[in-house]
Amino acid sequence: MTSQLTATVPNPVLRVPTASPAAAAAYFGALLAFHADISDVAAALAADGDPGFVLLDSRSTESWDQGHVPGAVHLPTALIPQQARNLLDPAVPVVTYCWGPGCNGGTRAALALAELGYQVKEMLGGFEYWVREGFEFETWEGRERRDADPLTAPVDPDDCGC
Repeated sequence: MTSQLTATVPNPVLRVPTASPAAAAAYFGALLAFHADISDVAAALAADGDPGFVLLDSRSTESWDQGHVPGAVHLPTALIPQQARNLLDPAVPVVTYCWGPGCNGGTRAALALAELGYQVKEMLGGFEYWVREGFEFETWEGRERRDADPLTAPVDPDDCGC
């Protein structure tokens, strides 16, 4: 009896069936249109020339002073409606970030910018994962870099395999 019951009830992963390949392609393609990976942002910023976007830190001044991505523009989310037009060119895409995956401040900043007509993506992982992946950051005291966390950064920094 137990084996019959087990055979008819799918495991928790497949309890809800997978989407069709076409629906999955549309969904995952949309995710990539809305999100940017930290390694991709770092590579674009490190390349010679204009990366084609502005990186925007949407945290408070105190948080910015604790550390931020070099070259980022600082504009707290609450100030976006009043100050975005003075700091950002509407023709240039913006990539937002906040603290990390437990914070939706980058999402709120992206929404505020989109509502103003900006093209926008959010950097997945935020400042937390920027630091955890071993990229250089700035504080009010100067530039710093920490060792990459082996649980979040690839062993081969030139190719994560994804």
